[in-house]
Amino acid sequence: MATELIRQKWNPRAILKLIVLSATYRQSAEVTPQHQEVDPQNRLLARAPRWRLPAETVRDNALAISGLLQQRIGGPSVYPYQPAGLWEDVSVETRVKYVADRGVGLYRRSMYTFWNRPSPPPTMTTFDAPDRETCQVRRGRTNTPLQALVLMNDVQFVEAARRFAERVMSDGGANVAERTTFAFRTVLARKPTTSEMNTLTNLFAEYQSEFKAAPGTAGKLLAAGESSRNQELNAEEHAAWTMTVSYTHLRANETEADLV
Repeated sequence: MATELIRQKWNPRAILKLIVLSATYRQSAEVTPQHQEVDPQNRLLARAPRWRLPAETVRDNALAISGLLQQRIGGPSVYPYQPAGLWEDVSVETRVKYVADRGVGLYRRSMYTFWNRPSPPPTMTTFDAPDRETCQVRRGRTNTPLQALVLMNDVQFVEAARRFAERVMSDGGANVAERTTFAFRTVLARKPTTSEMNTLTNLFAEYQSEFKAAPGTAGKLLAAGESSRNQELNAEEHAAWTMTVSYTHLRANETEADLV
């Protein structure tokens, strides 16, 4: 690689192009029995690695899929959702309170999030974003139950799932199978396998039955987040799709540890 860089007259674009067009870089991350036998830890690069997205991209990905992500470039820092009371706990005298933005400030890219070093955004910390107290050359990459809990319960992700569910119901097709395929392809960029299709359709049916059996619970779920919802959609069905697509986002963030 070093000699190639010299041959290319120190052109970084040429080297990057060479890397991304290589067979190793473009191979699939699918794990086969053969991979498990000859290279289970992927030290020989028998397949592409399965790594979770970085903290900022996890949130941005959910916002983009849902249609909430604001595409504006530049501007001042923003204050997305955050649990109440965190800033007060680390402030000594000033008792500075965190006040979340309203409107578009909630849906800007994570790179614009205001960062309080004594109390960094908890969602980012959970997904291994550095606290910025010191320079960090390489981020850690963990796989913990807290990450799944954030994706399932954090208001930002619940709201994103709710809005994505609206897309699924309006643009995904006329029946459950078509909508499931639309959701899966949007999140994972491929069609679901037969097993995955059965899992998701059964999951949707279970959630729909649960919400119909407990009137009012669907409305509570759909109230998450500041953005308004489409009132014309059936609440129980909308809630069931919200929970189902939330599962697909969890599936999209599986890591290497889930597969080995």
